[in-house]
Amino acid sequence: MEKFTRITSIAAPLLENAIDTDIIFPARFLLLLDREGLGKYAFNEWRGEGFVLDTPPYDTAQILVTGENFGTGSSREQAVWTLADKGIRCVVARSFGEIFYSNCFKNGVLPVRLTGADMDAVEAAAEAQEPLTVDLEDRCIRLPDGRTIAFDIADHHRRALLAGLDEVGTILADHAESIARHEERRRASAPWLDLPQAKLDALAEESA
Repeated sequence: MEKFTRITSIAAPLLENAIDTDIIFPARFLLLLDREGLGKYAFNEWRGEGFVLDTPPYDTAQILVTGENFGTGSSREQAVWTLADKGIRCVVARSFGEIFYSNCFKNGVLPVRLTGADMDAVEAAAEAQEPLTVDLEDRCIRLPDGRTIAFDIADHHRRALLAGLDEVGTILADHAESIARHEERRRASAPWLDLPQAKLDALAEESA
């Protein structure tokens, strides 16, 4: 998973509420199992002339700015996969569907919740095609006028994104010593499980 430290990009304004996962990634594409190339199906029913992500310069935006309850509905993880493949690294919304929010962290996408005047300022910058800097190390968004907007993120989510670790990678990193001790005990109690391939081949020949 690609590390996330900071990005600077214009932000695509998709300022609607309750955009659910079936809009983000329609159900008829769920049989597609390869993440690569899924970006072309993002918002498939809305794509075309006039849609913000098909309109330069927003077609290269790495930041998506949207409304309330973004990613509500189905738990399909493909909704995040398709955004990531489209090049979206950060979604700024007034609120998120809970499962979608969690899935973002598993796939290298930073979801940022903002409300009130802070969100108004980000929306205005997006509509004006002004670049934003999203800085995960400092937990803030920097506006072109120098204003800094802080955002909240759980420490474990922040660490995982900064290191580029998915759930498995996070477990391996956080519990490396415990895993090493377990492996040592297992090798002592069942050494035959670690026989080299050459020895296994020889034993197979002997028993044939």
